[in-house]
Amino acid sequence: MSNGPSAVLSVDDIDAIARDSVAEGQAGRKQAASQKIQPLRKVQRHQPEAAMALLWIVDERSLAREEAADVLSEIADAHDDDIGILSALGLCLEAIRDIDDLNAPPPEHPIFQTTVEKLDRLAKLYERRPEQEQILRGLATAARMMARQKDAIAENSLRKLVEIDPRKSAHQYNLGLFYKTRGRFAEGTAANRTAASLSQEVVDSYEWNLGICATGARNVETALDVWKRMGQKIELGRFGLPEGGYSACKVKLAGRPLAERTADHDDPGEEETVWIERLSPCHGIIRSVLYGNLGVDYGDVILIDGAPITHHTYGEQQIPVFPHLATLLRRNYQFFDFAGTQATARQLADMSEELDGDVVIYSHSESFKIMCANCWRNPDIDHADHEKMEKHVVTGRIAAPPDIAPARLLDMIDKGIEKRGTCQLYAPDLCTAAGQLARERIDRRRFALLTSN
Repeated sequence: MSNGPSAVLSVDDIDAIARDSVAEGQAGRKQAASQKIQPLRKVQRHQPEAAMALLWIVDERSLAREEAADVLSEIADAHDDDIGILSALGLCLEAIRDIDDLNAPPPEHPIFQTTVEKLDRLAKLYERRPEQEQILRGLATAARMMARQKDAIAENSLRKLVEIDPRKSAHQYNLGLFYKTRGRFAEGTAANRTAASLSQEVVDSYEWNLGICATGARNVETALDVWKRMGQKIELGRFGLPEGGYSACKVKLAGRPLAERTADHDDPGEEETVWIERLSPCHGIIRSVLYGNLGVDYGDVILIDGAPITHHTYGEQQIPVFPHLATLLRRNYQFFDFAGTQATARQLADMSEELDGDVVIYSHSESFKIMCANCWRNPDIDHADHEKMEKHVVTGRIAAPPDIAPARLLDMIDKGIEKRGTCQLYAPDLCTAAGQLARERIDRRRFALLTSN
């Protein structure tokens, strides 16, 4: 076999290279896979079989994402009017996006825009012809991968697919998946219910997305039916939503989750990873007081998606980290910055257990740590050690429900401090809200002294 520019690979050669490349990639040897695909890249322009083999390799996640995107660009450039190749390429775009990181900004690589443009042109050219369904499948996926930039094209393609074959469950499911990620939960419920009814067997992904959409739409009857059908021990609970016994988990909150964005403001904004009290498979109460201002905070009720982005290790436990899908309820808690001193680790934070009404003293300097992206995504790091920081000077925020008067809140904290005798807490804004202006001036000086150090 020649590796020159005029080489022609046999079908057996193409198949062998493709299988070897996928095996290398799935074994974690993506550099080796990259080397093996070079003969295919050389001939794909004049051998469609090689182009299709490369698409399979990309779809199997056998290459690093950036290289996979470049390979797709070469294929798109070489096969401008090939319906089979371009449609398959559109479907492949899922493989070069981290689709579990739901709230990621639009992709920067031009292959996404290029693919949408090429498939959109072909979809119009083959309107009402047999080839249209294949084209629309690739176009819908390509447009959906572009965050909120091409929503009109994605929705139009998905709806046309349903019109072409209304009895195909996958078309209904994909429409429901689109509606879910765009926060259109009632429409997502209807589409996913139809998908489930058309399927010959129970499909977990259909059930999960139906349960999530029904919860987001506050269609409690449907949500409870789904979760119980999946074997969950769950009943009607707080906030008029399903509730059962679930372990706490973490959520990557976004100031602008995908479901709440527009094409003009299409990025997640500020993000923080926080703990939630998980009430159902797909929603819970934020139990971390946020470091930044994301528009949601401690006590708010959020909807999460079903696929975790990563896991954080705490000793022997693997804690899933889910993406923030939407905010169901903002409970308008009060927040007051504090600085204090303590004799032992978590002395101030542990005082929260004695305070009434879901009040929490949340220490950021003990539990908040900015991590690089690689560290944050690494499930092998023990985050119990990573986040352990013993401090004698502590800063953080106090959170309290809106119905607790600031004067009462300050009194509860004072009693907890007096009981311990070895710690102090200064919250000047809380003193102001409680009407204790003389104390506010003293607390503000001490707060400034502690935070300046």
